[in-house]
Amino acid sequence: MKKIYKILIYAVAGLMILLVSGLIMLRSQHLHISEDTRIYIPNQASYNDLLDTLSTHNCLPNKAFFGTVARVRGLNNHIKPGSYVLHPKMSVVSVVQNLYNGNQTPIRLTIPKKRTPEQLCQYLGQKLAMDADSLLTLITSDSICQIYNETPATIIGLFTQNTYEVYWTISPQGLLDRMKRESDTFWASRQSQLQALQMTRQQVLTIASIVDEETNCNEEKADIASVYLNRYRIGMPLQADPTVKYAIGDFSIRRIMGSMLKIDSPYNTYLYSSLPPGPICIPAVSSIDAVLKNKKTDYFFFCAKEDFSGRHNFSSTILQHQINAQKFHKALNERNIK
Repeated sequence: MKKIYKILIYAVAGLMILLVSGLIMLRSQHLHISEDTRIYIPNQASYNDLLDTLSTHNCLPNKAFFGTVARVRGLNNHIKPGSYVLHPKMSVVSVVQNLYNGNQTPIRLTIPKKRTPEQLCQYLGQKLAMDADSLLTLITSDSICQIYNETPATIIGLFTQNTYEVYWTISPQGLLDRMKRESDTFWASRQSQLQALQMTRQQVLTIASIVDEETNCNEEKADIASVYLNRYRIGMPLQADPTVKYAIGDFSIRRIMGSMLKIDSPYNTYLYSSLPPGPICIPAVSSIDAVLKNKKTDYFFFCAKEDFSGRHNFSSTILQHQINAQKFHKALNERNIK
């Protein structure tokens, strides 16, 4: 019996040594990357796809060991899509656990200036794990837009130029919900200015989008906004060239010609005196604030300066505007700009 006990003691001791060695090995197996590395696991990815991604980013120091840990945890049959940041010296056990639990690291999503819903959805489809066409179908749906008190023409206004932290796998509906919350927060701090203007968010965004298309010079935005507000208040057509480009669908046009002004579109502010149905781009915050500033001027006209500086000459009379316009058109002709 004593021999049996000794054998059992030795066996237990040996097993304990193996367990301790295994734990030490588990703790000692870590990534050999020198900096934080972001990986993307798309929808429908297989375990082999995961291994390929980790190998491509040099995040698989020991494939056999990783496979053993993954199988023990069940990761090989439990792949969760997402974007994950792996850190230097991160243990393989931690990597497997994070991937198994789907502990994603948010990405920084920047909403830039985009002119059309198609452009916006195409951009977001490249930045997020969502189908651009699915998002476009969503934001052009009357019933979906009604949920957010928008129309297919105005819903692009929910997107404000800024950078947000979101999960790469956010759904199209989830993204709209997030943008709605961000939009509400943005406008909450501007509510008094909005009420002073006696305009809706959508109306301000529409004018701001025209201002944004007219200039990149922040110092002039309030003056340009005053021109369109002055025209709007007396029922005068806005006569904004950028809206004609939007109606045509060609944003490369540098010179608006007479025939272009006749295109029959609700976005043609030469043909229709009302505001366009919605924004013609996602305007910069500076353009929105320029409208909300509600600068008081007697300007009803402005024209690009003939020096092509990007700045404008402002005027309160049609006569002075015609003089300014003649100077600019002369400069265009001299440079053969059509």
